[in-house]
Amino acid sequence: MGPKILVLGAGIAGPALAFFLSSSKVFRSITVIERSPTLRTAGLQLDLRGPGIDVLKRMGLEPKFRSHAAPELGLQVVDKHGKRRAFFPANKSGSGSQSFTSEYEIMRADFSRILVESGKERGVIYRFGVEMKGFEEKDDQVDVRFSDGTTEKFDLVVGADGVWSATRKMMLGSSASAVVHPLSGMYVAYFTIPRPIQKEDEYLATLYMAPGKRGLMTRRQSPDKLMVYAGGKSDSEAFKNISHGDVEKEKEFLATFLKGAGWQTDEVVDGMMKTEEFYCERLALIKMNSWSRGRVTLVGDAAYCPTVNTGMGTTCAIVGAYVLAGEIVTHLGNGKRGTEAGHDLSGALETYEKKLKPFITEIQKGVDDRPDNGMLPSSAFAITIMHWVLGIASYLNIDVGKWMVKGEVKGWNLPEYPELEGL
Repeated sequence: MGPKILVLGAGIAGPALAFFLSSSKVFRSITVIERSPTLRTAGLQLDLRGPGIDVLKRMGLEPKFRSHAAPELGLQVVDKHGKRRAFFPANKSGSGSQSFTSEYEIMRADFSRILVESGKERGVIYRFGVEMKGFEEKDDQVDVRFSDGTTEKFDLVVGADGVWSATRKMMLGSSASAVVHPLSGMYVAYFTIPRPIQKEDEYLATLYMAPGKRGLMTRRQSPDKLMVYAGGKSDSEAFKNISHGDVEKEKEFLATFLKGAGWQTDEVVDGMMKTEEFYCERLALIKMNSWSRGRVTLVGDAAYCPTVNTGMGTTCAIVGAYVLAGEIVTHLGNGKRGTEAGHDLSGALETYEKKLKPFITEIQKGVDDRPDNGMLPSSAFAITIMHWVLGIASYLNIDVGKWMVKGEVKGWNLPEYPELEGL
């Protein structure tokens, strides 16, 4: 009959994993559950870098991805008066290194929808409005209890449910908090506000740095709405005590934190207080000695969140999904390179970690030491120096994307999996 796989989370990593697993005919079923009643349409712009682009091409989904690509033209840096201090155009030539604006930019909801629909076409089962309430390993299977009162047995359970993963908490128990490494005082809010476009060159990412380690970035994918990333570094005890997801109090704190920051901050904050599309993230790395326990494993942010400061979260998610799927199919599926029985689950999970960890370790390297990625100066003088440096880099056409995004890992190569058929 073949093994049954359960994946928790219908964001990016989960649907990518299910898509890859569906390339093999040996699985009895691949089920993805999502606690949201529908596919989430919230979320802002994301991109792919380095090996993430290679994975997208191996999926055969590049044409669909490009048909939904965001129209961003590049990144500009402005001062408190709105004057442009530097400009870095997107590299859409198909060759050379990516600038800050990647050739592969897309809205999170669009990419998630592409992955989910492509998986469904290949037989992946999606269940929305359901979550896992608990699990128990016995008789070489995992008994899973769902929120709708049902139970079911699976051969493998994969948590792809994000940085605050419930699967990870169930898997690790009381030691779960030890793997979360907060970037002290770093907060970013993501929201959209109504603002009709005035001219074509407004399809830009615009970065504004304010004294006090505060900042804004605006981006545009729609002619009617502006996407905003707002936040910075604050050691406020008041904010630390706000419960995650208490939107009203999060907005109130950010409004106070950003007050008087200059440029368009007041207008943006006013829009933030009115919008319903709002999410505030406490930045944290996830670092685990092992991503697996028995027949339960993790992928994406749930296992190795690198934070938004690396610009590599989505790339890590789909690269991790690809490697995990490749090892599962190899060891648990058709057994071409696994045991004689082709059911070496522990070997699959062990090799998944062995092959992927060097990549993840390098992406996360140094993030603890420079949590703001050097882009949040504390004083007006430091901001002036930053503008001067970026202006020279812009004039000389120096790629600053390498300063802000870790796109490549030298000495690490994306594995090949011929067992992933039909891609």
